[in-house]
Amino acid sequence: MNAIMGSGILGLSYAMANTGIMGFSILLLLVASLASYSVFLLLSMCTQTAVTSYEDLGLFAFGSTGRVLVATTIIIQNIGAMSSYLLIVKSELPGAVAGLLSGAESGSWYLDGRLLLLLTSVCIVFPLALLPKIGFLGYTSSLSFFFTVYFTLVVVIKKWSIPCPLPLSSAIETLQVSNSTGDCKAKLFHLSKESAYAIPTMAFSFLCHTSVLPIYCELQSPSKRRMQNVTVTGIGLSFLIYFISALFGYLTFYDKVDSELLQGYSRYLPHDTIIMTVRAAILFAVLLTVPLIHFPARKAVLMVFFSHLPGSWICHILVTLTLNAVVVLFAMYVPDIKNVFGVVGSTTSTCLLFVYPGLFYLKLNREDFISPQKLGACALVVFGICVGLLSLVLIIFNWVDQ
Repeated sequence: MNAIMGSGILGLSYAMANTGIMGFSILLLLVASLASYSVFLLLSMCTQTAVTSYEDLGLFAFGSTGRVLVATTIIIQNIGAMSSYLLIVKSELPGAVAGLLSGAESGSWYLDGRLLLLLTSVCIVFPLALLPKIGFLGYTSSLSFFFTVYFTLVVVIKKWSIPCPLPLSSAIETLQVSNSTGDCKAKLFHLSKESAYAIPTMAFSFLCHTSVLPIYCELQSPSKRRMQNVTVTGIGLSFLIYFISALFGYLTFYDKVDSELLQGYSRYLPHDTIIMTVRAAILFAVLLTVPLIHFPARKAVLMVFFSHLPGSWICHILVTLTLNAVVVLFAMYVPDIKNVFGVVGSTTSTCLLFVYPGLFYLKLNREDFISPQKLGACALVVFGICVGLLSLVLIIFNWVDQ
């Protein structure tokens, strides 16, 4: 569950606002079910080939080309994931600092999101990512899961603290407005050009496939059936938390929901103590999780570009510095977190979640093509390619239109 749940939870209310409650529920259930099925295919191939990593499955299926393709996809996916986390730092840390310093002026340097992002990256993220082994962060990162649950509980509770329609003034404590207008009606189905971001955001949110095989191999007595039960339970509980947070986030802001949910609470409840604690919890979780995501990205970079060189500290430091610089630049200049969810979700997330597991299964398994598993794998590949391409094209058209 810790591998599944991350920054995607902040974008799902926006996805619900642009698909409707019923449309969102159907799509989220579909993506969760297909994610569970693709893990089943990966576990089947892991048992068959005795490999322990996603990259090695690519090697088994399509030789060195498959390995490089998987590694490159993981690099892009993890850069996107790290950028999405640091975008949260850029958007939320100034508000957290302003909340702590009640007399802070709006133009102060310490309220500049980009500058704060750079400082935290240099002082916290880069030193942690430099460590050769980061096992101790495995324990602290599990806090991020509890922070996610805490965030969901606060989203549910704060539904009744923000009136509807939303006030124009941020001085919400003095305003009590009835929820009687059309702005406060939930839509069951909704379709707009922003709906193109829905499935990519969901794919981004359910991606845990690069972690499943290492977890499976570290069990005391690994069996495919038991691991599949663990996966179904983990994805099912994640689905529940995702759905509850998305639903109550949407029912709080309706069509005015931000693509990064916490920004709405920061705007309408700027001095609320509980919101400040949630913001601090999310920021803490983000800063501890970015180095963890960095490790598989660096491993993939070293595998693709420097496999012919002996391991050295200079190479380790340079790759770490380059990856961090790229991620920080993305986070600084990408204007909206939905763009990260949209582009990364429609390309690398759909590949790792749907396309690659199906393709590898079709290549490695010796069953008849008309067997249920191979037909399912084929459907998974077709679904991933169609949804990924369609979403990406719609997102690009949306950018051009804007």
